[in-house]
Amino acid sequence: MGRLDLGWKDGRRQRKHVYGRTRREVQEQLAKLFRDQQLGLPIADERQTVARFIDRWLEDTARHTLRPSSYDGYANLIRRHITPAIGRIPLAKLTPQHLSALYGTLLDKDLAPRTVQYAHAVIHRALKQAVRWNLVARNVADAVDPPRPNRKEITPLSPEQSRQLLEAARDDRLHALYMLALTTGLRSGELLGLKWRDVDLQNATLHVRRTLGRTSAGLGFGEPKTAKGRRAVALPTLAIAALREHRQRQLEERLQSGPLWQDDDLAFYNRGGRPLERQNIAKRSFKPLLRRAGLPDIRFHDLRHSAATLLLALGEHPKVVQERLGHATIGVTMDVYSHIMPDMQRQAAAKLDRLLGT
Repeated sequence: MGRLDLGWKDGRRQRKHVYGRTRREVQEQLAKLFRDQQLGLPIADERQTVARFIDRWLEDTARHTLRPSSYDGYANLIRRHITPAIGRIPLAKLTPQHLSALYGTLLDKDLAPRTVQYAHAVIHRALKQAVRWNLVARNVADAVDPPRPNRKEITPLSPEQSRQLLEAARDDRLHALYMLALTTGLRSGELLGLKWRDVDLQNATLHVRRTLGRTSAGLGFGEPKTAKGRRAVALPTLAIAALREHRQRQLEERLQSGPLWQDDDLAFYNRGGRPLERQNIAKRSFKPLLRRAGLPDIRFHDLRHSAATLLLALGEHPKVVQERLGHATIGVTMDVYSHIMPDMQRQAAAKLDRLLGT
């Protein structure tokens, strides 16, 4: 047995013990530990397990740096899939092979590749902090390739289908919601978090400043998904007219509700002025609306894809589309809507023919 004195930490004397079958084997281990100590490399504490570390990281760091919804997603993934599989392994002994085996096990359980990729992102972020805290010398997740997620099929509405939807929603109390979804491309949480103070009908502009979503703490407002998510979006005349009509209806409903009305200044609300739930809209309004309009059974989120597709099909520059959608980079926009680019390429070639042809 050999012992290396690591000095004082947290009021306690820290020592590292190593064991071997021969004196030479122990001397070699001690020499390596001493070199690591002199170079400032972390001396692993083999008593700290992955579960113990990741729980501490989740509470001390992630809780204060993530949006509430993201934190809930991290905590749920760790509790259900990560800790049961690798939680007992000492953090210092975690290897790329452990992570590869974990991802394979999760895929065998029929988890979606996207979910397994998300687990990899959580582990990588946690281990990155472990490196910063000098608990491990390297991030073993760097040596593991997560599974490639299946790209979700985008099912945007065509221009004719979009007109059908808006016509069917003409007398719906959420007509303005569907109009904004198709003309601005806002996310559902951004639409439901919109307040009248964010809408400038005079200058035909709305400002995205918050989102509405459900977390473990309940329904509440949060920051936009990305830094680019906080943005101003120009409104077409159709949307302005729909909002003016919607505002008038809201004032009438407010008078009918009297003191029961909860005044949160929301643009879209339930009968009592309180926030709307995304799931309730899909079940009670959007899906029935699609059936009335004779349209395919799409997700509400596909209205956002429809807004982008319509603009790109009209020849709008992808940079403008990126800014309207609030994508972090134009690369995201180009990647998501790459299926539209061949048509844009053909349009560009046709324009060159008209410009340069005789």
